[in-house]
Amino acid sequence: MRSIRVPLVSMRPAFDGSAATWVLIQQVVVRGLVALKFLAIGRMLGPAAIGSVSVALLAVAIAEALSDTGLAQAVVQAKVMPNRTELGAVWTTLTARGTLIALLLIALAPLMNAQFHLGGSLLLLQLAAALPLIRGIASPAYYMVQRERRFQQLAGVETSSAFADCAVGLACAWGGAGAFAVLIGMIAGETLKTVLTWTTMGPRPPVRLAWHGIGHYVNFSRWIWAGSVVNLLLNQFDKVLVAKLLGPVALGAYQMSSKLAQMLLADAAIALGQYLFPTFSAHHRREDGSAAKLFARYMTVIVIGLVAVVLVLRWTAAPLFMLVLGPAWMSAVPLFRIFVINMAIGAVIAMLVAYLRAVGAPKAATEASVLQVIALVLIVPPATHLWGVTGVAWAMTAGLSASAGWMLYRILKRA
Repeated sequence: MRSIRVPLVSMRPAFDGSAATWVLIQQVVVRGLVALKFLAIGRMLGPAAIGSVSVALLAVAIAEALSDTGLAQAVVQAKVMPNRTELGAVWTTLTARGTLIALLLIALAPLMNAQFHLGGSLLLLQLAAALPLIRGIASPAYYMVQRERRFQQLAGVETSSAFADCAVGLACAWGGAGAFAVLIGMIAGETLKTVLTWTTMGPRPPVRLAWHGIGHYVNFSRWIWAGSVVNLLLNQFDKVLVAKLLGPVALGAYQMSSKLAQMLLADAAIALGQYLFPTFSAHHRREDGSAAKLFARYMTVIVIGLVAVVLVLRWTAAPLFMLVLGPAWMSAVPLFRIFVINMAIGAVIAMLVAYLRAVGAPKAATEASVLQVIALVLIVPPATHLWGVTGVAWAMTAGLSASAGWMLYRILKRA
């Protein structure tokens, strides 16, 4: 009987509501569903349709980055628990932000349609404006759940949203909706997530316009905003360049190779960062040095794992693309081999950023991003001249390496 009881008891901490196991489950399910959706729709529709959707999502990403308030991270990191009045001000600010982004995207859709050679994709661009609006009206209680490390509840909400996204998107694609299927699925998933933040999470903020009470978050959040603006240049510059110069077909191949590499490498680290940011924050508040020890432990394991995965993916790139996406996507294989390196470095950066923000040093992450911009400005022109689109990808590798090196230096200097 003892041999049976011991394993059962030992498994209890792994499935506690705040255990990292739930983050892993969330990652596997959510990224698996996203991968299924994008790869299936990509195989059905080809590079042109994926390129058109990518431009629409690119516009959303740019607008959201330029208007990032940093309030979500400030709520999680703050030493004092936010009250309902402060949460109401957070909700007002995020709702206003989402509304303004949506209106701006609708107004600029005709210009983007012409600039990126999308033809008849004006409605696609306008439909994408619904995403920031739906995200904006979600309850900030979601960030309180993050702060309290209730990862089981977060996993339930995120997996439900991803399932709705995947199911609706695939159904629309098979029903002939074309590129619209991707956005319709995302809107369905975001809508469900927003509803769940209000119906399953607390404390609920008062639903009224309130702008005061969150001024003390500004000092922290301004560095989050600055980092978002710089990261906008870093993460979207290459896509804007490819879309503008080569059109949606080339962007589709570029984006899919990047997306596949991200799914296989960076997404896992980003999801782990969602666990580690509040976890590092909790350890840092103890002021006993445990945050630094935990960081060193995780980074060692992650780096060793990433090196092994990168080697395998570069070796199996061609058969992987043939199996998953078909012959129409084989031109993206050389880019994929570069992107697996980039995404591995990006995974390390996700861990570094989570730690720096948790210990109250978001400025260091922003400085690293600025350094990456400088590296790109110096490297991209000659690299593009010599190697074209692959030169842009290699330039991103150099910039990411510089950024990761600077953040690691700042962390070691703090130790």
